[in-house]
Amino acid sequence: MGKQELRIEENWKEYRLSYNDIANQIVGRLSLKEKISLMSGRLTREEIRSQILNRKKIHYNETPYWAGGLAKENVMPVLFVDGSRGVVCSKGVYTGFPTAVLRGATFDRDLERRIGEAIGSEVIMAGGNLFGGCCINLPYHSGWGRAQESYGEDTFLIGEMGASLVKGVQSTGVIACVKHFAFNSMENNRLNINIISDIRAEREVFLPQFKKCIEAGAGAVMTAYNSYNGEICGQNKYLISDILKKEWDFDGFVISDFTWGINDTVKAANAGMDVEMPHTYCFGDALHKAVDDGTVALDIIDEAAVRIVRTMLAHGERLLKERNEIKKNKNLFKEHIQLSLECARRGITLIENNNDTLPLTCKGKGKKIVVLGRLAEEDNQGDRGSSRTYPPYIVNSVEGIWKILSGAELIVYSGESIGHCKRLAREADAVIIIAGNDYHVEGEHIKADEAIIKNEMFGGDRVNGLGLSKQDIDIISAVAEIRQDSVLVLNGGGAIVLDDITGMTGAILMQFYPGMEGGTALGEILFGKISPCGRLPFAIPNREENLVEIDWEADEQRYEQYHGYTYLDKKNIKPKYDFGHGLSYSTFEYSNLECGLGENCVHVSVNIKNTGRIESYQTVLMFIGTPGKEIKREARLLKGFEKVFLKPGECRTVEFDCPFMELNFYDAASGKMKMEFGKYKISVEGLTGEIEINEQ
Repeated sequence: MGKQELRIEENWKEYRLSYNDIANQIVGRLSLKEKISLMSGRLTREEIRSQILNRKKIHYNETPYWAGGLAKENVMPVLFVDGSRGVVCSKGVYTGFPTAVLRGATFDRDLERRIGEAIGSEVIMAGGNLFGGCCINLPYHSGWGRAQESYGEDTFLIGEMGASLVKGVQSTGVIACVKHFAFNSMENNRLNINIISDIRAEREVFLPQFKKCIEAGAGAVMTAYNSYNGEICGQNKYLISDILKKEWDFDGFVISDFTWGINDTVKAANAGMDVEMPHTYCFGDALHKAVDDGTVALDIIDEAAVRIVRTMLAHGERLLKERNEIKKNKNLFKEHIQLSLECARRGITLIENNNDTLPLTCKGKGKKIVVLGRLAEEDNQGDRGSSRTYPPYIVNSVEGIWKILSGAELIVYSGESIGHCKRLAREADAVIIIAGNDYHVEGEHIKADEAIIKNEMFGGDRVNGLGLSKQDIDIISAVAEIRQDSVLVLNGGGAIVLDDITGMTGAILMQFYPGMEGGTALGEILFGKISPCGRLPFAIPNREENLVEIDWEADEQRYEQYHGYTYLDKKNIKPKYDFGHGLSYSTFEYSNLECGLGENCVHVSVNIKNTGRIESYQTVLMFIGTPGKEIKREARLLKGFEKVFLKPGECRTVEFDCPFMELNFYDAASGKMKMEFGKYKISVEGLTGEIEINEQ
């Protein structure tokens, strides 16, 4: 099959490998110095420093970061564009999408694929060819500062959504780079922490989402700063060579996390590191010397060079074609902004609605709406580290509420005086409190020894707890003395424990960090223009002590098999709000659950009917419980989800196919993933069934 005939959207790996011969020919003509130059970032530490010192003029990754490239052989350089919620380059140009955790709350693969396609096209517009924002780390604890950059706490959800993003990005020809490989979910001590895990947790919990993204065709992988079982991930031969390249047969190239991702030339090269980013310290001349000395074999350099060349050639051909098409679309950014709004609408999650507090109806003349809280007028888009975007505008919560009103008076107060909060609450027809977190509380953490590339101190893990701030609690408590029908809107990238305010509000919405049009979506949901349809991608416990133990400042941390909702299940602890919890303004009825066996899969179908008076999207979740006879396993795991749109009275059949391999466990005796035979319990939105899988 010729290159032009191959449907690369379906098999990027096959397409890249079709360039193997020409890549080998090119590499065969290169000198050692030229080969090593392909493996080397082009920036210097001084260039990064100068960008940050002139922060008002130039920000991190304002233009794509270069690595490698060889003009004489028509091999384009790696042009790295960071992100996770959009393209970070330039200011006032590119779309600000919601953070990945909100996108996880949509449980919508197709939406995430379309977002990936939009981001890919904007990477091209920014002059890049690699998107470094496919973050698929699993938050072992909801207090991780960068939990907002991933899709939630479930391995299956992260893998499905991550694979959709990869497919979308690469449909444009842009290389999707998944990160941070692996076990990266502690921020404050990320440069020093050593993660320990047994092989079963490794294979069942912390690595499957990476494997799924590789199978989806991802062309690059970025390693993590942390160590795993005693070795820095960027120099970890077990992770890079043994698992990623050999066991999973990954055909793309591996890049280091920036600056501190590797620290030993020989270890990094021999482990399988292909590109040092964004500087050249361990590679370059040092790597040349290591080859001359015989501590790094020439074959290792050749393999890295071939991986880089064939990947850049394959993606470059598609990217050039897409660039011409993208430039013809005059409505590109308008379409992407609308997509960002669509995502916010589908991800904002209603987690409590006592006495039908929402939707609000008091938006006309003669009505008074009071909005309280320090975050009410903040452009709260989340982390301000490497994922920060600079969209042309941001609709904050207050602006979104103002847009939806039709004559009502709007009063906004940050909440310094508790007495004044009470007075306003007494006079209002509705009180909305905006609370939770921002970039000061959680996000990418920059320690003092990293100040070379940052001149602000913020973010990190939520070391002071998962609850609301004292100021937020004081405002909520004060309003509750006057009325218990206030609406609480929460900003944040992970679970927020609400035990201090139980029973004090009428409704609670999880807004997460909702992107540049998030305020618009919030206003529409608050006043009933649309129904909320998000579902929590993590469990919210009653108390933080219900979660796994973690020491954010430790130099060593063990990651166990159970975390999040699976840990709560194991301990028989009922959460405040379960994983997958989310309310609607409509009502739905489920019936006719059927469970059977398909071709190498479990096939499940269920009917869903909109029994309410409002049209709405609804997410249908399928959990499967394993026999658990051969080895103790999780009580239930998410193994299917679908997003459907239903008009009032409409009924649809939703179907799931769960491949048998999704049910495997790691068998220590054989050293392989193994199928357990017996009875599996199926649960779909309160309906339960059972299926028996026997050895054929």
